[in-house]
Amino acid sequence: MGADRAQRTPAGNREPQREKTKVNRSFGLMAVLGVFLVLAGLVGLVYTGLATLTSMFLFGWLLLIGGVVGLVQAVQSRGSSYFWLAVIVAAINIAAGFVILRRPEASAEALTMFAALLFLTGGLFRLVGALVVRGANFGLALVQGAFGVLLGFLILSNWPGNSLYVIGTFFSLALLFDGLSLIAMGMGARRILGLVREDEAGTAAGTETGVARGAPEAAEKRPEEDQEQTNN
Repeated sequence: MGADRAQRTPAGNREPQREKTKVNRSFGLMAVLGVFLVLAGLVGLVYTGLATLTSMFLFGWLLLIGGVVGLVQAVQSRGSSYFWLAVIVAAINIAAGFVILRRPEASAEALTMFAALLFLTGGLFRLVGALVVRGANFGLALVQGAFGVLLGFLILSNWPGNSLYVIGTFFSLALLFDGLSLIAMGMGARRILGLVREDEAGTAAGTETGVARGAPEAAEKRPEEDQEQTNN
């Protein structure tokens, strides 16, 4: 039976099956990565100080590596018009990365202040824009603006004492929500692939049933046609 099915299955139908298997594995790996990010986010929410220092070290290394790569690219394109601009940007990234790696606590304080000012100014702009425009999403924009202003004031009121857990909390929440979105995407995509396989299996079964029903009818018609030819 297995050999008959292998013979019945055309070579062209095997390629889509392989592609679907690869896609299914890719979505499975996406879900596994989402679980890992969720666990990392939960651990970061428990140990916010460690998450803050870890995020500072990651940010510092990213700036340092990005500055080195930008400097190498600038040297390779030293005949271009933007050579000195690329060198200055690369040098600033290298210096910022070096400072963050040497003083992660002070860098966390500076980034916490920057985040508070960003929430405060963004919330004020949203509030003013909502009051001036008064569009269809007036209530939602008003709530978002008020929340941003409140969050900025809360961060500034406890600065710099809260700098050890603000950045870590934001970093952990970002990991948590990214992991949940990856899990949802992976599981949803695998369900869709399962439904597609069920539909294809039903279509193939219907085709095989139709062929099996048509074979006896064709066999009955052939003796009748042979008998008519013999009478003629």
